[in-house]
Parts: sequence; C-alpha cells; structure tokens
Amino acid sequence: MKVANKWVDYRVLATANGEKLEKIGGYTFLRPDPQVIWNMDKKLSDKVDALYRRTENKSGEWKMSARMPKSFDISYENMKFHIEPMSFKHICLFPEQAVNWDIMTGLIKSRKRPVKILNLFAYTGGASIACAKAGASVTHVDAAKSMIDIAKINAQINDISNIRFIQDDCMKFVMREIRRGNKYDAIIMDPPSFGRGPKGETWKIEDDIYEFVKLCASLLSDDRLFVLINSYTTGLQPTVMANILNSTISGGECDAYEIGLPTDEPGIILPCGCSAIKTFT
Repeated sequence: MKVANKWVDYRVLATANGEKLEKIGGYTFLRPDPQVIWNMDKKLSDKVDALYRRTENKSGEWKMSARMPKSFDISYENMKFHIEPMSFKHICLFPEQAVNWDIMTGLIKSRKRPVKILNLFAYTGGASIACAKAGASVTHVDAAKSMIDIAKINAQINDISNIRFIQDDCMKFVMREIRRGNKYDAIIMDPPSFGRGPKGETWKIEDDIYEFVKLCASLLSDDRLFVLINSYTTGLQPTVMANILNSTISGGECDAYEIGLPTDEPGIILPCGCSAIKTFT
C-alpha cells in the first residue's frame, strides 16, 4: 500500500462504524466511509463543522455549523485545492490521490522535454493540477459540467494556464482523438464504477474497462511516459488493473498497489482504492 502521508492541511482524526472524522483546513468533517467496518462500539463526535447524514431515500444532506464557509482552499506541497461540500458526501477532492500526484510529478520532471498528458474522467482536476504544475500540458476531460467548473477554479487559484478543459463523454472523445491521429505521452484515467450517458449509453467498469484501455493505447506517442489507472470500485483489485495494462500496452514496467490515508489512531490505515501505473523509461 502507498500512503498519502505528506499532507499538512488534511488529517483523518478517527474512524469508526462506517464513518471518518477529518480535519480539512481549519474545519472538522464527519462523513460516511464504507471501508470503515471496525470499532462497532465506538462513537465519533458529531460536534463538527460539516456533518453528512444519509436520509430515508438513501440520498443524504450536509449540516453545517455557523462558522463553516461555503468553500475554502487547502494546500498540498506547491498546489492549492478548492474544498466545497457537495452531494453524495464529496468535498471536491480525494486527498489519498496525493500518492499518485507525487509519482506523476517525479516522472514528468525526469523528462527534459515537453510532456503531453490526457486526463480522462478527470473530476475536479487534482491530477491535472499536479501534472501542469510539474510542467506538462494537460487535456482534462469529464462529462460533468459541475466538475469541469471546479477544475477551472483549481487552475485559477494555482495560476495555471496549461490545461485544456473538455466537457465530453470520455469514450467518444477518445474515439475522435484516434480518428484525428492525436497522440499523448501519458494517459490518466479514473473511471466510475457505473455511468449513464445522455442518450442512454451505459458504462460498467467490469465490462468496459479492458476495451477502453485498449482503445487508449492507440493514443500513446512513441516516446510514452506513463499510463495510470485509478479505481474505487470494490473488487477491482490492483493485480486486475496491472493485468489489463500488461495485456493491452507492450513494454514498460507496471506497479499496482492499494492507496490509503494515515489516521491519528495507532495502527490504523484507511484504505481508499487501488491504482496501477505502467511507466516507460
């Protein structure tokens, strides 16, 4: 497991009974985490600045303290990120992805030439910001306008201009790029477990990820640098993603791993999904 242990503005204070208590910037958050199935007799404090609770119809809502702002920024290394409580318990950032930001930043800086990166299912742009800060030019693709809007805020607060934002279905965009003959030195993807397009298209990661990665391989330049797959889908193990990369993209070296967050509790690491990266030197 690779653990995101370099944060200053973010901490997991405690975990119990399907929830995690976090310190984000100067504010405390309590929200669900399905991985936390331990400490069944322990109760976390609900006297927090932002509390997310499920409702009867299986959706949820935030309850905020009087001191809690609508949004604020936090920092990681030389980057800034917009934090805003959103629907389905999100905060506009996955802090555990810092482990992948560090890896990609190192790879980009190791190349003494321009690096062109495609970030698919790019969400609010954590990876896009990290790669752009390292000097790469980034094409950021996501189907949701709300995610693109926040990614643009992240670019603005980091004074970044080398990101091209595209609101589009990732599969359709990749197929168009293949027809255009465009190439990228690195590809990042964080596909959802399930998705439905505006015309009834469906995406199910177990059924579609292999063919999608195979398509993306056609977009790699001859001087390729890396391909990174990240997943939060339960059951899609690191070795599965490594097998997909190794069977669709020749050459390079593959590393597959869980990612996690440290906590203030002795001996407890919070698991937060899996990644696989194939690198080329």
